[in-house]
Amino acid sequence: MLVAKDLKAFVRWPDEALLLWPGCNRVPDAGKKQKYHSFPNHIGKMAKVRGVTLDSRPNGPAIASFLLAGGDRPARFGSVNSWSIHHLYSGKFPYYRRQSTTHAAKLGNHFTQSAGLIAAHPVADALVDEFPFFAWLLRANSFARFGYDPDKVFSENVDEYGFSGKHRSRIVRATT
Repeated sequence: MLVAKDLKAFVRWPDEALLLWPGCNRVPDAGKKQKYHSFPNHIGKMAKVRGVTLDSRPNGPAIASFLLAGGDRPARFGSVNSWSIHHLYSGKFPYYRRQSTTHAAKLGNHFTQSAGLIAAHPVADALVDEFPFFAWLLRANSFARFGYDPDKVFSENVDEYGFSGKHRSRIVRATT
């Protein structure tokens, strides 16, 4: 697969592991999708200082986390859109002999965790959403870069935020 041989051309990673908004998720109650998010003031200030525009739509907090963690989101060729921000743990493709996998959009410790987010070229975005081997290749990459393994596949010793060993995430906590 040519995409896997040249991941840098198709996938962008954040520079750091950042949990932007603990407790935030895309599915707040009874399985209904969140229509719009209201960002806490401290995140708005952080974004303004760094020149990041906040998007209140359902995936907006995840996009903000990726960008505030130093991620690059290239523009698409021939379109006004940018590459998609994709959750590597999307509730699809459980590990061998397991019944489920982390669904980041539904979990407040993972929805805005940049270590589980990528900017994906449209080709890579389709692959990660359709092919288990490609999703697991990128999950393995996330583990190698950040120690992020919420499914405990690469390491049994994982903290409440999905990090193994000495790896940690910077957490932006609510200010008073």
